[in-house]
Amino acid sequence: MNILGAFLNLLAWSAILILARRIYSKQDVKPIIWKLVIVIFVGLFSFSINLPYMDQQIKLAILPLGVWILYGIYSRKNEGISWDQYRKYAWLGFFANFIFLAVSLISPLIHSAIFPANEMSTYLSDINKGKIIQTHPSADSKILDKDSLRIQMDRFKEEPVYSEKWYYEAFESAGELSKAEERFPYQLTGTEAKWGSGIDPMIFIEQDGKGILVSTGQKQVYFRAEKSLLKKED
Repeated sequence: MNILGAFLNLLAWSAILILARRIYSKQDVKPIIWKLVIVIFVGLFSFSINLPYMDQQIKLAILPLGVWILYGIYSRKNEGISWDQYRKYAWLGFFANFIFLAVSLISPLIHSAIFPANEMSTYLSDINKGKIIQTHPSADSKILDKDSLRIQMDRFKEEPVYSEKWYYEAFESAGELSKAEERFPYQLTGTEAKWGSGIDPMIFIEQDGKGILVSTGQKQVYFRAEKSLLKKED
């Protein structure tokens, strides 16, 4: 679970609630509470564009579709009096999009400070139940060397991911794709990432036992160790 994201979203909703209460307290004619809650949620609907930002997509609200819908409904009731009661809540709903946008901009920055993407300990916090499984016939019969992994945890060095280069090297060495050796024929399972990071990585170990490829679904990170993380079965 991404604790940071949940906390920031809670702060965002708290800010919206505070603004709604401020509007409510200043109104002489109080609107029905359950209706204003619905109005705020409908006001959230908007025409948005997606923009890339730090390995994720953020939404930028452009047109207040929800506000227009609510205006069409309430402007016809009681000669527009109903719209006067709920107008500010509708716009609060639209404005809430920018509160969540701020959360989307801030969250990755704080997350990367607490859970650095270039540190192996972010992805491997608990290895007590860790084990490897062979995912390709080219893998040798080896097991995880937990002691070696623990000792080198703070010594891993991040290196660039050369996906295309690795693919062509494997293909050229084998001559045929069906005979190509897998560069990462072992998968590490049973481990846990840092609590609260919300990261659920897939971790693969290189043929020589010294390289680790971490795939988070959003990005891939490649680490190298000085000594092998694998050993022969006893």
